[in-house]
Amino acid sequence: MEKISRQKMPVQDAKERIKNFSSVALGYSEEQAVLEAKRCIQCKKPTCVNGCPVEINIPGFIKKIAEKKFPEAIKILKNKNNLPAICGRVCPQETQCEIKCVLAKKGEPVAIGRLERFAADWEITNSPKSEATVSSPKSDNGIKIAVVGSGPAGLTCAADLAKMGYDVIIFESLHETGGVLMYGIPEFRLPKKIVKTEIDYIKSLGVRISTNVLIGKTKTVQELFDEGYKAIFVGTGAGLPQFLGIPGENLNRIYSANEFLTRVNLMKAYKFPEYDTPIDIGKRVAVIGAGNVAMDSARVSLRLGADEVKIVYRRTEKEMPARLEEIENAKEEGVRLHLLTAPVRFMGDENNNVTGMECIKMELGEPDSSGRRRPVPIKNSEFKFDVDTIVMAIGQSPNPLLPKTIQGLQVGKHGNIITDEKTGATSIPGIFAGGDIATGASTVIEAMGAGKRAARTIDEYIKNLKK
Repeated sequence: MEKISRQKMPVQDAKERIKNFSSVALGYSEEQAVLEAKRCIQCKKPTCVNGCPVEINIPGFIKKIAEKKFPEAIKILKNKNNLPAICGRVCPQETQCEIKCVLAKKGEPVAIGRLERFAADWEITNSPKSEATVSSPKSDNGIKIAVVGSGPAGLTCAADLAKMGYDVIIFESLHETGGVLMYGIPEFRLPKKIVKTEIDYIKSLGVRISTNVLIGKTKTVQELFDEGYKAIFVGTGAGLPQFLGIPGENLNRIYSANEFLTRVNLMKAYKFPEYDTPIDIGKRVAVIGAGNVAMDSARVSLRLGADEVKIVYRRTEKEMPARLEEIENAKEEGVRLHLLTAPVRFMGDENNNVTGMECIKMELGEPDSSGRRRPVPIKNSEFKFDVDTIVMAIGQSPNPLLPKTIQGLQVGKHGNIITDEKTGATSIPGIFAGGDIATGASTVIEAMGAGKRAARTIDEYIKNLKK
């Protein structure tokens, strides 16, 4: 039998895609998906499952795709994963399930993420109301659970609890549901239509969502308990931007990546003037940082009309934390990398608009506490370049608003809620937390895993209350 090669993902041409916000990756055709699924050797001990934070039966759903039984494939997926169309697009499968694929030892792993996306998209296109693919919730047990935050951790926790029969309501501070899925990830990587479809599925399980409610201000956690909620899950994410603390950082047109992407995504600045949210970036943009958020900010800037976009990072390309796929996409689109480079100050004009930045060249010195070689400034290597806009994408800290309002809640030095990693339990009985609010900024799938673990623990907690 002829060996099947890993199927390439069809994509928009780089010269065309920088002119629009449509999906870059176009998804597998049915023929490609079936061929890729047939590459799976159906291991007796599938190590790929060990790499999945939400515990998907990976060989099971792939086998159904290979057999062209697509409704059965999505049913297996949704048994564990409530957001498969999202995960198939944004999860770093290459460092999780795929890296553990047996085929990766001597070649290329099965494209698990792409197959997950195919199955989820097939359902959306061909069978949006198929009873075969919807997990029916158990009968309502009348016990109320509150979930604070509608990002990936909150949505997952809420859906799993609804499947167990709980009466779940999500409280979201913004006017749109989805958290970082809506405001943080660009349309060309994760279409908002896909997010809304996944949220509709979660609503179909019986989950209610209340927007424009800021827990900690609109209502306190204690008030939720007083209203009869037996447990509360906090999944408010990492919304506090970090800055460098260097001169000129308060100039106009210096954005946190959080503000920049929220304006573009949630407020639809990319559709100005149809949506009245202008975002003036000029023609020269510098993005500080090299994670996925930095790549998103750089690629968005090109689509907003920038002629020149730079990524400024103090380490090497090999150490860039962004997914390799996102780095390659950015480079194809024309983003330039300025590596082993660190800003030291920003310059502005008489109107306090940023006009330039002074940087210094770096070299790698002795290893730091993490084992990585520490970037060290090279003396007398300062240089300047002109910019119209700067986006700071050097990380985000946990949202501090809610933890500050809960008396007795144990909080870490970075503002994160301290939890039991395996259960999501906090220092206060009945309050659980997971995702970026507990760990700091991480991935969508890791947040979902935390939501899933917390749902199981909440169920055990409630059962113990009854005894």
